[in-house]
Amino acid sequence: MADTPHSDDHSTELRSQQSSEAIAARLRQRSMETRASVRLGETVARWVITVGGLMVIVAVLGIMVFLFRVVLPMLGQGEFLGSVRYQLDTEQAVIWVNGDEFQTLGTVVGAEGRVLTFHIPTGTEIARDQFDFEGAEVTSVAGTLGRDRIAFGFDDGTVRFADVGFASTSTARRNLPAEAQFIDERDRVLGNRVFTEVGTGDFRTLVAETALGAAEQVSEVPIIAIDYRVGGTRDRPTRSFATVDADAVVRVSRSRVQVNMMTGAETVTTNTVELPDLGLPDGVSVTGILLSGGADRVFVATDDGVVIRYDLRNFDSPVLAERRRVGEEGVAVTAMTFLSGEQALVVGSEDGSIDVYFRLQTGADTADGWEMVRARTHAPMPAAVVDLSEAQRHKEFSATDAEGNVWVYHSTSDQVLFRFARSGDVTTQSSGMIFPRSNGVMLVSEGGEFEAWQYRNAHPEVTLGVLFGRVWYEGYDRPEFIWQSTAAVDTVEPKYSLVPLIFGTMKAAFYAMIFAAPIALMAAVYTSEFVAGRVRSTVKPMMEMMEALPTVVLGFIAALVLAPFVEEWIAAVLLGFIAVPLGLMLGAFAWQTLPPAVVLRYDGLPKFALMAVAIMVTAWLAYRAGPWFEDVLFYGDFRQWTTGRIGTGTPFMFMILLPLSYMTVAWGFRRSMGEMWRGRMRSMARHEAGRLDALRWLVLLMAAMMLSYAVASILTAVGYDPRGNLVDSYQQRNALVVGFVMAFAVIPNIYTLTEDALNSVPGHLRAGSLATGATPWQTAMWVVLPTAASGVFSAMMMGFGRAVGETMIVVMAAGNTPIMELNIFSGLRTLSANIAIELPEAVRDSTNFRVLFLAALTLFLMTFFINTIAELIRQRFRKRAFQL
Repeated sequence: MADTPHSDDHSTELRSQQSSEAIAARLRQRSMETRASVRLGETVARWVITVGGLMVIVAVLGIMVFLFRVVLPMLGQGEFLGSVRYQLDTEQAVIWVNGDEFQTLGTVVGAEGRVLTFHIPTGTEIARDQFDFEGAEVTSVAGTLGRDRIAFGFDDGTVRFADVGFASTSTARRNLPAEAQFIDERDRVLGNRVFTEVGTGDFRTLVAETALGAAEQVSEVPIIAIDYRVGGTRDRPTRSFATVDADAVVRVSRSRVQVNMMTGAETVTTNTVELPDLGLPDGVSVTGILLSGGADRVFVATDDGVVIRYDLRNFDSPVLAERRRVGEEGVAVTAMTFLSGEQALVVGSEDGSIDVYFRLQTGADTADGWEMVRARTHAPMPAAVVDLSEAQRHKEFSATDAEGNVWVYHSTSDQVLFRFARSGDVTTQSSGMIFPRSNGVMLVSEGGEFEAWQYRNAHPEVTLGVLFGRVWYEGYDRPEFIWQSTAAVDTVEPKYSLVPLIFGTMKAAFYAMIFAAPIALMAAVYTSEFVAGRVRSTVKPMMEMMEALPTVVLGFIAALVLAPFVEEWIAAVLLGFIAVPLGLMLGAFAWQTLPPAVVLRYDGLPKFALMAVAIMVTAWLAYRAGPWFEDVLFYGDFRQWTTGRIGTGTPFMFMILLPLSYMTVAWGFRRSMGEMWRGRMRSMARHEAGRLDALRWLVLLMAAMMLSYAVASILTAVGYDPRGNLVDSYQQRNALVVGFVMAFAVIPNIYTLTEDALNSVPGHLRAGSLATGATPWQTAMWVVLPTAASGVFSAMMMGFGRAVGETMIVVMAAGNTPIMELNIFSGLRTLSANIAIELPEAVRDSTNFRVLFLAALTLFLMTFFINTIAELIRQRFRKRAFQL
């Protein structure tokens, strides 16, 4: 009876099992015969490799944990430290409050001139003084950003200026008065002096300083709103104030004080100007006035939800520049203040809304061309905003509403840092302030009820939205991604968006891979599949030696040699990108036209030398033809062309579209005439087929050039211009230079790994392909390369990772401009370069310090993510290769 297929399979499986058992038995016997020293060595090696691998994993995890440990405090919430509350014996309605930066002394000013200095932690009275207002009643009050200088407006139309500051000195321990008494566990007091021990063992001595100036007549009717600013230099200080009287007349006075440095005598020159009429409708009144530090802008708020802006840049001819409705009709503006730096106006309204406005040049129909633009809308308060107090050093402010809520905002990060609530009588008006170090808020009601909250928030300017989202910064006309951690002045808000750095990292790596990937891949294919062994044994070590070049040397050459050369010969360089590949193709076709005997005789080093000669000749021709190329395609001046001042975008689009056009034309030829052409080529001699193929290539190239120019012309006709996007103004240190030099550093990595992957392809696959009639080129492209795809892809990702992490080349040759432009002729800044540049100057545990560590963590996670995706793709390629 014949065997069934099932019995055949069973017998095959049985034989396979028996064979496996036999092999295992032989291995066990060989193991028993192996010397003990060899087995010991194998065991030690196995444990060393295992432990080493585990230590690598632990090290990587340790790095990640360390980075997270540094970064996480920056993203945490602020810490509330405590509060105090007590009643002050003011005897008068409180109209002004001030406190020192150490939260030690506070001063309140009463409506009738009583000045009370007290110890903030305990409420102990330290000093009491009296301003003589000569019977006048205070109708308005305002102060400078430091709150130590005050302006009073009175019912008789006069104004007075006062100082309510604090003087801080140092007292050595040996000079501390023995009579000083403890008022709490930290501070001691003697008379009007408070002593606080500091870390050195000495004492900080604080004394309140008060003074009242003479009255100045401004109007004949009561002053209902006033604002006050000081500026200038030590020897030429300035004092400016703006007033609104009961007749709605707005005046601005500016005094310049010239101090004689020899005698100390002061010469005061005061100019006063009356601003154009407010033009208020009947029943609408003024609720506040705000003056800029340079006395060039005045803002007047009304109870109808309108802010009126004056332009005083020409002080003798002020202009009513704009009327801006900031709220619903009938909703009063109840509070206004500047953020530090006076570039942003904070407006609080009767409905609890809080908005921030920037003054921008938007082309609006205003008298001065500037317009108030609502840039930020913060979380509204539960009731009408009655007081706004700006921080002196940060973009923070506190807001108090009619129900006693006190909220601390950070404007740039658009978040409410703390929410406090008054515990006393919330129906009375309060005066409040943020302490100068932005670590507490102090509030005093009209009746003298004091309440203060202390907190700590080291990084209020940073949120995930700031780090990775668009933020509308002061001076910008829209929200943008911006990195600018420091500025010339402290009042400029830091900008911590990591997006431009991530973009710059990917841009540099992208342009580097554009150069490196095709060169390294084609070089590996050539040396692996086409050159003789002795040529390969020379070329590969030379390529690997390139990796030993220090990148700082490459960056130095790029910055000082290559960048100026490319700037001077940019047209020749661009022409070279086209001419060199064309020269190689012409050399290849010329080699094909040679008789077979000549080809076989001179294959190897002579052919390799011919390639080098072709590259050098075409490079020299591109260099010589550069000026002509610039005249023909770029109207004689490439740098002027990139700015859009001359010519059109057609030449550049022609160059960009040429490779795509050639692929399109070649695909069309292959689809329509490929079979016929291949049949004819097989019937011809090798050198004759080479000449015909060269002619075909030239015809296709001419057709591609015509197609590319036609498409570029059509795009220009419909209004598209790559300038301003893909290309823009030329900078000497740019992405082109960086990409070229980084490619030089990356090529050895990609080449070596790719060449090894190609050589690992089994020889029988090549032999089988060649035996079926495939050419060596067809074998390399359609058999060897797909089989080695997993290794080739790994090589590419290794090169990409090398480019992403490159530091010194980018630091020296990229211009270090954190901008987001696709323009290949502009600079960039990468994550790694940013860390190298800024970390040495960053203060430990500061916001900038932690953001730089976040940049390192971001780079770490980017690399981890890219490598993970690459490994998944590599495994897929590997499975396909195993099926061959």
